[in-house]
Amino acid sequence: MENITKSLSSFLSSISSGVGDWGLSLIGAIVSLLIGLWIVRLIMKGVSKAFDKSTVDETLKPFLITLIGFALKALLFITIAQIVGVPMTSFAVLLGGIGIAIGAAFNGSLGHLASGVMLLIFRPFKVDDLIEVNGELGFVKEISVFVTVLETFQNKTSIIPNGTITANKIVNYTTVGNLRVDMPFAIRYGADINEAKKIVMNVLENDENVLKDPKPRVAVNNLGENAIELIALPYSSVEGYWDVYWDTRQKIVEELGKSGYEAPFPQRVVTMKK
Repeated sequence: MENITKSLSSFLSSISSGVGDWGLSLIGAIVSLLIGLWIVRLIMKGVSKAFDKSTVDETLKPFLITLIGFALKALLFITIAQIVGVPMTSFAVLLGGIGIAIGAAFNGSLGHLASGVMLLIFRPFKVDDLIEVNGELGFVKEISVFVTVLETFQNKTSIIPNGTITANKIVNYTTVGNLRVDMPFAIRYGADINEAKKIVMNVLENDENVLKDPKPRVAVNNLGENAIELIALPYSSVEGYWDVYWDTRQKIVEELGKSGYEAPFPQRVVTMKK
């Protein structure tokens, strides 16, 4: 009976000691976690300020900040696990299992992540570029690892998954630095073609939104059934594209009207047989 009492007492003492040690480790881990997250926040603020003052490309800043933040938090959680006493081998197995589960649950999101990395590596466009993709036209405001944010000309914010972007055609209007605005118009058969071209060229050369280099041009584009089709080919900056597209087109119509060029109309030749 005495031996049983001693054994039970020893067992309870070991449990009490173990619970006490584990409790202290848990409290230490919680305190360390709170302090660690606070330090990570301070570091990330410093990193953000350093990037703002640096010459790092605007396209890479959000990605690098996200990557650094993830790495710091991962390092913090590994350190906390060691404080609690989790063996590194068990921790590695646990991380592997969690990774497989997350990969299965977020299969599509991982595809967007891979596409985001591709966009950042090959860089078909960068922040502030004017692009057209997936039916959307706008300026790139942010490229993250999962989505790309566009600001359209209607002041709408369009958030497009990166997987959708890499799977479709990308048109970058900013790469060259200027855009040609094709403006077809027509005059009646029998009208003075050279005079019409002079009138339109005068509009283009005196329009402040039209670039002087490359030089604009006016040419005969096609001989239609009812009219001679001409085309004005002015160039504009990326920012001034719509000003040329709308305002310059209106000026051309007004000047042609003032000079007596009437809009073409369908014509039909009728011959009478005797």
